[in-house]
Amino acid sequence: MSIHSQTEQSGAFRQVIHAGAHTFNADVTPALGGQDSAPGPHEYFDAALAACKTLTATWYAKKHGMALERVEAHVERDDSRERQGTYVLRVKLAFHGALSPEEKQRLHAAVAQCPVHKLMTTTDVEIVTEPLAAV
Repeated sequence: MSIHSQTEQSGAFRQVIHAGAHTFNADVTPALGGQDSAPGPHEYFDAALAACKTLTATWYAKKHGMALERVEAHVERDDSRERQGTYVLRVKLAFHGALSPEEKQRLHAAVAQCPVHKLMTTTDVEIVTEPLAAV
């Protein structure tokens, strides 16, 4: 899958992003010159982790016949040392439903292995930036 992002209006920061059949926006805060009309790149990065953990918990519970009704994830970011190479995301999870303590522990173990968590912590990501061919 490819992602396409383009400026919505000339001279503005707001972006229109297409990911497959989905369309959403990104912006920056007024302090950076934007209008804060949509999440920014860091929010999407953090949200990817939250979504991956909640979706992983749901998948795992369904696969193992657990009575998980819903799951919540709350991500807190500490980017105070980002420029020094440390970006801390603290994820707090709540599993709702008739679950035993053992099942909740199994869910915690499963979400620790979600694909985005692994991508963020164990993978060397190579980014190649090049000109986009004119259409």
